[in-house]
Amino acid sequence: QVQLAESGGGSVQAGGSLRLSCAASGRSISSYAMGWFLQDPGKEREFVAAISWSDVSTYYADSVKGRFTISRDNAKNTVYLRMNSLKAEDSAVYYCAARLLRGTGLAKADYDYWGQGTQVTVSS
Repeated sequence: QVQLAESGGGSVQAGGSLRLSCAASGRSISSYAMGWFLQDPGKEREFVAAISWSDVSTYYADSVKGRFTISRDNAKNTVYLRMNSLKAEDSAVYYCAARLLRGTGLAKADYDYWGQGTQVTVSS
């Protein structure tokens, strides 16, 4: 079992930055692909970014390319999402997820473990 705990969310003005962290416990995530998703109330959970287990490949939703950066520190068992140039439409609850298979997933169904989420609110 893997437990994931997100942190770093909050309220920020449009154009500002936040860094989300996802701390894993229970076992090492070094061999897992990891992802970030967002969810607005009443809507489906959407893909934001993913990183391969080897830290070689990263993937982003078109809406965040060039603004968000996913990274991982396996020594700290932690994954990060750096969010720059934030827009009001980025406001949502952000979830971290771990995928047991090594191939990187871009869909919610590809992931096996989820955190509880952290709220990001961007005011314009």
